[in-house]
Amino acid sequence: MAGPAAQPGGPAPTPSARRPVPVWSEWVGTVVRLALAVVWGWAGLAKVADPAEAAQAVRAYEILPESLVKPIGYGLPFLELALALLLVIGLGVRLVAGVSALLLLVFVAGIASAWARGISIDCGCFGGGGHVDESQTKYLQEILRDTGFLVLAGWLLWRPRTRLSADGWLAG
Repeated sequence: MAGPAAQPGGPAPTPSARRPVPVWSEWVGTVVRLALAVVWGWAGLAKVADPAEAAQAVRAYEILPESLVKPIGYGLPFLELALALLLVIGLGVRLVAGVSALLLLVFVAGIASAWARGISIDCGCFGGGGHVDESQTKYLQEILRDTGFLVLAGWLLWRPRTRLSADGWLAG
C-alpha cells in the first residue's frame, strides 16, 4: 500500500505524520476533563463518609456474592476519588478516561439489570442507595445521566490532550 503522495516542491509526508490538535479541542477537553473530575469527586465524597451505606447500595443490586459486597462498597469511593484527582491534575488522561468509561458501563449495566429484574432501588451513585418504593425509582434518568458521563469519557479517549494538564507539562 502506497503512502500519501508528495506535494510538488515540498517534503514527502511521512506515514506517521498527524494533523495538529486544534487549540479549541484542547480547551473543550479541559472542560470535559474537569467536568468528569467533578462527577467522580462528588460521587466519591458522597460515599466515603459512610462505607457501610455504600456497601448496602452495592448489596441492593443483588448481583455480587456477599464476599465482594464490602470490598467493592468500601473501595469504590476511593477509586472514584482517585479518578477525580487524576483528572483534575490531568495525569494519564486517556487511561483514566478508559477506566471511567468501563466503570460507567458497569454502572449502566447494573442499573439496567435491576430495572429488568424488577428490583426497586436507588442507584446509590451519589450516596444513599438501597431498596426504595417502586414509585421512587429513576432508572431511565440514571441510565441517561451515566450515558452522558460516558460521552465525556469518550471525548477524552478520543482527544486526551488538554490544556493545564500534567500530561501536557510532562510531554513538553
